[in-house]
Order: sequence, then C-alpha cells, then structure tokens
Amino acid sequence: MATPSSAATTTNIMIAIFEKKTNSLDLYHPLRNYIVINYGEREAQNLEDDLQTVKELRSNLERWPTPADLSLPSRRDLLQKYFRALCAIESRFPISPDKDHINTVSFTWFDAFKNKQKASQQNIHLEKAAVLFNLGAVHSQMGLSFDRSGVDGRKQASHAFIAAAGVFAFLRDNVASKASMGSSTTVDVSVECAGMLERLMLAQAQECVFENTIAKGNTPGVCAKISRQVGLYYEEALAALNVAPLNQHFDKNWLTHVQLKAALFYAEACYRYSLELHEKEEIAEEIARLKSGVGALSEAKKSSSRGAAQQLLDSMNKLEATLNRNLERAMKENERVYLMRVPTASSLPPLPAFSLVKPLPMSEVLDASKEKMFANIVPDSSAKSLSRYTEMVDDVIRTQAEKLQQASELARVRLKEMDLPDSILALEGNSTLPTSLKEDVEAVQVCGGPAGLEGELQQLKDLRRVDQELLVQTEELLQKEATEDAQFRSQFGTRWTRPQSSTLTKNLQDRLNRFAANLKQAAESDGRIEQSVRDHSAFMSILDHRPIESALPTLSRPIMSLDANEDAVVGTLKQSLRQLETLGAQRAGLEDMLKEMKRKDDILPKLMTSTGSHEDLYRKEIAKYDHICQEIAQNVEAQEQLLMHIQAQSDNFAAVFNLEDFKASRERSYKQIEAAIAKYREIKENINEGLKFYVTLQDAITNIKQQCSDFVMTRNIQCQEMIEDVQRQISGLSFQDGKNTVGYKYPAVGHPHQTQRMNSQQQTDPGIMSNTAHPLTPPYLSQQQPMPGYSQTPSPYVSAPPQVPPQQQPMPGYCQTPSSYVSPPQQVPPPYHLPASGPPYPPPYHQQQAPVTNEYGQPAYPGWQGPHYNAPPPQPGYMPRHPYNVQPPYPPPHQSGYYRQ
Repeated sequence: MATPSSAATTTNIMIAIFEKKTNSLDLYHPLRNYIVINYGEREAQNLEDDLQTVKELRSNLERWPTPADLSLPSRRDLLQKYFRALCAIESRFPISPDKDHINTVSFTWFDAFKNKQKASQQNIHLEKAAVLFNLGAVHSQMGLSFDRSGVDGRKQASHAFIAAAGVFAFLRDNVASKASMGSSTTVDVSVECAGMLERLMLAQAQECVFENTIAKGNTPGVCAKISRQVGLYYEEALAALNVAPLNQHFDKNWLTHVQLKAALFYAEACYRYSLELHEKEEIAEEIARLKSGVGALSEAKKSSSRGAAQQLLDSMNKLEATLNRNLERAMKENERVYLMRVPTASSLPPLPAFSLVKPLPMSEVLDASKEKMFANIVPDSSAKSLSRYTEMVDDVIRTQAEKLQQASELARVRLKEMDLPDSILALEGNSTLPTSLKEDVEAVQVCGGPAGLEGELQQLKDLRRVDQELLVQTEELLQKEATEDAQFRSQFGTRWTRPQSSTLTKNLQDRLNRFAANLKQAAESDGRIEQSVRDHSAFMSILDHRPIESALPTLSRPIMSLDANEDAVVGTLKQSLRQLETLGAQRAGLEDMLKEMKRKDDILPKLMTSTGSHEDLYRKEIAKYDHICQEIAQNVEAQEQLLMHIQAQSDNFAAVFNLEDFKASRERSYKQIEAAIAKYREIKENINEGLKFYVTLQDAITNIKQQCSDFVMTRNIQCQEMIEDVQRQISGLSFQDGKNTVGYKYPAVGHPHQTQRMNSQQQTDPGIMSNTAHPLTPPYLSQQQPMPGYSQTPSPYVSAPPQVPPQQQPMPGYCQTPSSYVSPPQQVPPPYHLPASGPPYPPPYHQQQAPVTNEYGQPAYPGWQGPHYNAPPPQPGYMPRHPYNVQPPYPPPHQSGYYRQ
C-alpha cells in the first residue's frame, strides 16, 4: 500500500503497485548458440548487435530501480522496449524443455504482493507477464507521483492511471492465461488479479476526474454521476478481492481501503444527487438518498475501520456529518411543508452513473511488428502463414477488381446502346467519329490527303520524263557509234573487217525497245490515274476537312415545340451523365486504393510476434479491406440505379430531338468517309506503284546506259587499232610474220612493243590521219583514257594473245573479252574474212543468255551504290519488275486498271 501523496484534500488517498522482482538470467549465450546451430556462425555475427541489446535490456530490468538510477518514464520505456524484444524472440526462438529447443533458460519471478512466493518456468510467457505487470505498476507509480492539488496534476494522474489500467487489461486478455498454465505460477499475474487491478486503476482515474469536476463547480447532478461511477469501479475491485484466488492473497489493508472508498463515493453520489433533488423539491426521495448514504458510511466504518488511513476515515466522518445535517433539515421541511411519504431505500432506482475513463489501448504501444530485431530470421511456419494470407488478400483483390471492371464495361455498353454521349455532343456541334474511322482519316491527312495527290501525280510525270531522257541518251550513244562505224566501213571498204554495230547491239536494242514500250504503257496508266483523281476529287474532298468532325451532320433542335422543355431534357440528361462519370472515377480510385493497400499490407512482423491463433489474425487483418469492398458494392448499386434513370431520360431525349433521323444521316456520312478513304487508298497505292516502277526503271536504264557506254568505248579502242593497221597497209608499212602464211593476224593487244609501235606510228605519220575523210577518233574519245574497269579487255576480233614474258604485263584494258558483246575466243581467221566456224559477236538475245553485268569489276562511276551493282548480275534482256504485280497493302474494293493489264 503506497503512502498518500501531498494534497490539499483528504480524499486523494490512492494506491500504487510495486514491481515484481526477478533473478539474474543470461539470455545472450543460449540465443546465440541456437542461431549458430540452426543458421550458422555468419548469421550469429550479423545478429550480434541484437543479442547485445537483449542482454543489456535484461540486465537493466534486473536492477531494482531507485530514484537516483532511473526515472519512472525511463523505466516505462525500458519495460516497453524489452516486451517488444520478447515478442520478437518468442516467434523465432523456441524456449521450452524440449531437447531441440532452448532448454537452458528458466525465468524466475517473485510475487509482487507476497515476496516469498516465486514462479520458475522454461517458457517466455511468464517473462512477458511479469514485464507487463511491472509496466502497469510503473504507470500507477507515475499517477501517484503527480501533484493532484491542481487541475493539471489531476489530469496527468488520471492519464497515468488510465495507462496502468490499459496495461493490466492487456495482461489479462493476452498473456495471463498462458503464464498461468506453467508448472509454477504466482497469483499476481493471474487473470483475476489483472482484472482487479484494471478496475482499481480505473477507479482512481475516475476519482481524479471527479475532483476536477468539483473544482470546476459543475452541477450536483453531473458530480453525482461521476462520483457514482467511481464507487462502481471500487465495488468491482472489491468484489474481485473477496473471491478466490485473491481473497487469501492480499493484505487486509487492501480490502479495507477499497471497501471504504466504495462506500465513500456511494455516499458522495447520494449527497450530490440529494442536492439536485432538493432544487426540484423532491423532498421524499432526497430524504431516502441521504439515509442511504449515511447507512453506507456507517456500515463501512463498522466492518472495515481497522487498518484504514486516518485521512480516509476523516473524509468519511466529514461527509457523514454533512449528510446528517442535510437529512435533518429535509425531514423538518417535509414534516412542516411537503408531508410526503418517504420511500424505502430498496425501492429507489439505481443512482445514475457516467464514466469518463476507459483503459488505454496498449496494442499499438506494445506492437512488435515494427521491431527490426532479429528480422533476418524467418521461421518456415511464419513464411507459410504469410503465403496463405497473401492468397486470401489476392482473392479479395481479384474479386473486387472484377466487379469494378464489369461495372465499367456495363456502363460503356449501355451508353453505346443509347448513343450517349455522342448525341449530346452532336447537339452542341461537337460530333465525333468512331475511333477506328478517325484513325484512318488522320492517317490519310498525315499523308497529305486528296489535295496532296496532285503533287504526287507531278512526281510521276517528272520521273517518266527523266526515264525518257535517259532512254533517248542511251539510244543516241548506240546510234552515234553505229554511224561512225558505217562511215569507216564506207571509207575503207573491204579492209574494214570489224563486225557491224547492229549485229553486236541487238540485245541492247531489244531491251531498250522493251523499256520504251513499258514507258508508253506506264504513261497510259498515269493518264488513267489522273482521270480517276479528277473524277473523284469532289467525292474525296470530304477527307480534307480539318477537323474531320466538321463534315459530319449536327443534331438540330426541333423547329416547333409544344412545351419548350428541350433545355430541361438536355440538362437532366447531362447531369445524369456527369454523375455516371463521377461513379466511374470513384471506381478507378477504389481500384487504386485496393492495389495500394495490398502493396503496403505486410503482416509478416505481426505473424512473427503473434501469440494467438493465426486464423484470428487473418480475420482481423483481412477486415481492413471490408470498407473498400462496401464502397465498391455501393458504387455498383448506385450505377445500376443511375443507368435506369439515364435510359428513361435518353428515350425522352430521342423523342424530342428526332434522334433516329440524325442517326441515319450520320451513318450515311460515316459510309461516305469510308468510301472516300477506300478510293484515296486505291489511287494512292496506284501512284506508289507508279513511283516504284519509274524508280526501278530508271535504275535499269542507267545500268544499260552504262553498258552501252562501255560497249562504245571498247568499240572506239578497237576502231583505233584497226585504223592503224589499215593505214599501215595503205602506206606499205605493215609487216607480216614469215611463219604466218595463212593470213594477216592482229598482234596481241596490250604488249609493250605493240603499244610503243602504235604510239610512234601516230607520231611519225600525222598525215595519214589528216587525209582520212573523217577523224579516226571520235571527238568525245580524243582525250579519254581507258577506265579502270576495263583493265583486262582484249580485242573481240582476235584470238587469245600470245604468251607474254613474265616481266611484261599486259596493259590495262585489253586482256579479256567482254562476254556481253562477243563469243568466246575463236581461231584466228584470215585477214578481212569472217571465220567459218561462227560469228565473232554474240548471237541474238534469243540464242544466248549471257549475263549482262558490270564485266570490268568496277562500278559505273565512283560512289555509285545502286541495287544493280550490289545485287546479283541481271540476265540479258533484264528489265525492272513489272509494277502490275505489286500487291497493294490496302486492296481497293474494285480492281482498277492502273499498271495492270
């Protein structure tokens, strides 16, 4: 029993609880050994700080606190921290006599009320119960330490007693029953004792509130209710003290104190209530209440006066005198004035009571789920429990998400059926296109739209003109070479034994003719495209509207209205649609809330520290989602009701604004746009085919032009050699090999002495060249040197050159015969006579399929990277792929004749 604190009144005698005592205990080594055995030395080293913390907490707990060592708030914090550490230890370290568990730890605690009694158990529940008991005791000591002579002091004391009541309630509900199941236990941590102490602390907390109520001067009725509740709390504590196992455990002074307090505050309630009755002139009940209060005080003093604090007895005597004084006055007034019959005490209703205190919840303060101690150790049982809980949460999330999605889809479908909100937008001049159709229109407009087709047609014309010019230039090359060859043949007669150009260029001419035919056919297709663009320009012009919605019809108001309620119809429907949109936004927010709750929902720490059934924890934790599930159900139900209203409003709207005619007009516009897109794509695809055709044909003509240039150059080189030989014959400077009696044979082209002789002949006999009817060398070849691509091209009219000494290399440009123009080397024919074995030039195109390619191993001109020089060599008669075979990516609804035969 604590000594009374200094106070101004004589009614503030209260009780504080002393802490339990314990023996020294080593938790460090048993816990560390268990970690090493089950998790390894490395894990034990990682958890060294946590082990040291537990060791320090236990050591501080064992030391009996003194005012010099530790203040009450610090002691409170120590006990709270150690209790959370015990919860972390409980879920990870099994402490029991089992051989596989930590069986070297035994917790010993002495009874707080009978110090000679002690309990020793090899389980952590006794340790937790003792720590909670001491925590409640510290709170009670803090309540008694405050100066309750002032209002603030009484408030602080009340809060401390409330906290003590909360700790003892937590002990009773969560730990006491488990601690009492051991082989040895003490009464102070039993369920009955914890419940009694909770009532006692609440009584003292309510008593502090009553004292503040008196100090504030509240009405007698309010004071009576608060005082009566103080008495009830004391009566409940007294009832627990009078039954086993507490009736034989506590000192008589406890019983005396609690019994006197219960009687004192019952009498105080009677006194305060009688004052209110006196104001109401209810004298009979006033007399009965005063008699009841006096009787309660007299009975308490007779049975429990021994061992009571003198201050408490003085308070009771003072209150009793006041009650007797008021009783005497009331009885005189009743006898003289009211003459009312006084009821018996048993017939009176119970005094009203009002509680202003309740136990402080300690679940959050003592929650170890946020404790980081030993967090790396997760038993398999906790992991499995977490997995099961996660499945439960996932099932809730999945079910609710499906409800939300179904509700959103239902709203979308119903609005689509009612043509909302498109009809409202059309009424306001904001018509909309279906998404797919709008995307198609945007794609057409990005490409330039129908207005851009003229520019593409001009590109076709430009490309066709370029191809025609290239073709003409190529034909002029061959024609010029043929003309010069004919001039020399006419000049030299039978001495000009070289094959005619027309026989060598037949393949090239055939290909050029085919290219010309393709160009003619393409020009006809271009004309058909141009005609199609002109014919459908007005039809496709709808696609040039920006935005395209401006081409759609609008919903008009009725010309005549009987009741002029169109605005009201539209306004009501708009309001309903806004409400529907709000519900949709709420669903999106609810779905996000579900996902966020699941993301933050980590109950592993609670599973690790939970000492009860996991099923109970599951139900408690899964209940967090109940309010969201209820909101989802309410949202879905509200949408169903709202859709019914919108349906009725939509029917009214359609009737007022003749919506069916508008829908028909809008559908016709949609079809017109679709048809315009189809026609645009058809024309666009044909133009693209034409562009591809002309580009490909340009590459082919460029390739054949290069071949013709190579042919002309080779012929000019051969022409130069033959002119020299003919001039030597005419001038008598030619010579023949004595061994060659068959006929004249040209020496191999490319030998150094041959080149030297040719050059010297040109230098020493300039007159011969000047006497010819035409220049022997064409003007455009007069300064031209053999191109690098001709490094090994012999004369097409002679046999293979004789063997050249190793030190003499052939000159570039005369070592191999271009296969495009001549046949393989033949036997040397007689001079000026064609060989009997066959012609010295390739047969016509239909007889020989020699590949036409760049025979000289070099591109036509530096930097050229065209496909005809990177791709495999084309065959003779190569032509670009006919554009009519290209499959368009968007096949038009009707086959057109553009580039197709």
